[in-house]
Amino acid sequence: MKEALDSMFTLDGKVAVITGASRGIGEEIAKVFSRAGARLIICSRKQASVENVAQAIREDGGDVLAVEANVSVQEDRTRLIDTAMAWGGRIDILVNNAGANPRYGGLADLAEPELDKVLAVNLKAGLFLSQLAYKHWMKDNGGVILNVSSIAGFNSTKGINGYNVVKAALNHLTRCLASEWGHDGVRVNALAPGLIKTHFSRALWENPSFMEAIRKNPIPRLGEVGDLAGAALFLASDASAFITGHILVVDGGTLIGT
Repeated sequence: MKEALDSMFTLDGKVAVITGASRGIGEEIAKVFSRAGARLIICSRKQASVENVAQAIREDGGDVLAVEANVSVQEDRTRLIDTAMAWGGRIDILVNNAGANPRYGGLADLAEPELDKVLAVNLKAGLFLSQLAYKHWMKDNGGVILNVSSIAGFNSTKGINGYNVVKAALNHLTRCLASEWGHDGVRVNALAPGLIKTHFSRALWENPSFMEAIRKNPIPRLGEVGDLAGAALFLASDASAFITGHILVVDGGTLIGT
């Protein structure tokens, strides 16, 4: 029985590309996927930062390549996927985790360059990296694409609604890709975390009003990156073989309220 359960969640023989993996959610997903048996290509905008994560994974027995890449730039996206194919020979799993939100404020003052950055990193990168992985490997061999979205895509949050709009688009992109590529054996799903304690979300969890709202949730605490690891592994593994086009909410009950 244990062997049967282990085989459901193993990533042995798989090659996974994970963006935004120098810290936070991406780093945790990388470490968990490695322990599940995957070989990894991890990227970030700064080589030194992502190499530190890679070294920790190697010390834990993992096989990983660190790549410097700005996923908002098409040339870097192409180089990342080409490098992954050259190093790993395949791309079984793509995790579109890199995210950006350059401002805090209302939509009335959202500037076009600010929106462009949010779109480039949170939406366009996910689409065009998925295209590349699909055309290079998944179209003929199947695979899994996991987009890291947010519960921000389901609601309105004063101060970050530009980000919320783009995450809503990412949720729908997930469903559309799943619809188009399912017959090729490609599953596409998304994680929608609630407020997770990372450097990226610092402006929120250091805000007393946000934390007061968190304490009213059914699970009344801030999320940790480890709270997402099992969900990510589930969606990447054969344990979720009949699931596609799904947005898995991991938020301590924020959306359902009290």
